[in-house]
Amino acid sequence: MAKESIKLAGQSGLAIAASVEGASDGMPVILAHGGGQTHRAWKRVSTLLASHGFHAIALDLRGHGNSEWAKDGAYDIADFAGDLIAIATRLERKPALIGASLGGLAGIMAEGHLAPGSFASVTLVDITPQMEATGVARVVGFMAAHAQDGFASPNEAAQIISEYLPHRPSRKASSGLANYLHKKSDGRFYWHWDPSFIEGVTRRHMQSDGAVENGRSELSLAASRLSLPVHLVRGGSSDLVSPEAVEHFRKLVPHAAYSDIAGATHMVVGDQNDEFGAAIVDFLIGTHAGNVSR
Repeated sequence: MAKESIKLAGQSGLAIAASVEGASDGMPVILAHGGGQTHRAWKRVSTLLASHGFHAIALDLRGHGNSEWAKDGAYDIADFAGDLIAIATRLERKPALIGASLGGLAGIMAEGHLAPGSFASVTLVDITPQMEATGVARVVGFMAAHAQDGFASPNEAAQIISEYLPHRPSRKASSGLANYLHKKSDGRFYWHWDPSFIEGVTRRHMQSDGAVENGRSELSLAASRLSLPVHLVRGGSSDLVSPEAVEHFRKLVPHAAYSDIAGATHMVVGDQNDEFGAAIVDFLIGTHAGNVSR
């Protein structure tokens, strides 16, 4: 099955855009990206999953990409989790979930607190309830820096991305970058997500005074309640998930499988796509053997 763009109903009917790929009777795998990204973050991963018999459903989270913006500014983790639950419960088969960063936090909240039993398995990509304050500040700072004033050109945006990801080769704006930007009537280019989203993230970050989660939050409690198969994938050079955070998570979820992707930062999928793909396919096939396709 070729890639197809569809719309799904999230929480309260909010329109969620998605790209689907793979046999329609294959086991569904929902892919939820990180903050500021779109379904395109999973482009190669979706194709890989489809080649192994899965039905990949890569979402644009609410307020991102081509999905509807929340008119009431509802961008808490529970709101993103509500969308995942709404989508999962409408599928004919219980899906596996792969969530990176924000998408992973939403998955923990959905399965561990709001609606246990929604998913067949959960894979968390470089995210745990315990996060390094410096890494969080770097991510939030990058997203907030040009949310209001935008960029003079796509090439300026590409330069900012290169500065944020200095370990990757510097490059000019590609055709793919155009999917993350939109041009307004003032002639400037803006990130393709609702500014209210990052405003809320920034406000909550400031209210927490940048405090690191030490295992006492609702997310940690939700993680401790995960009884389904869980896979934690960490970027070996991540500045957001430390080895100590991994140890903390594995105490909360002792049955979780774990993969450490050498040479990858927090942006695991983009940094080491092949290694990441191999790790998730091994986990999914090993966990759901016999259920991949009908």
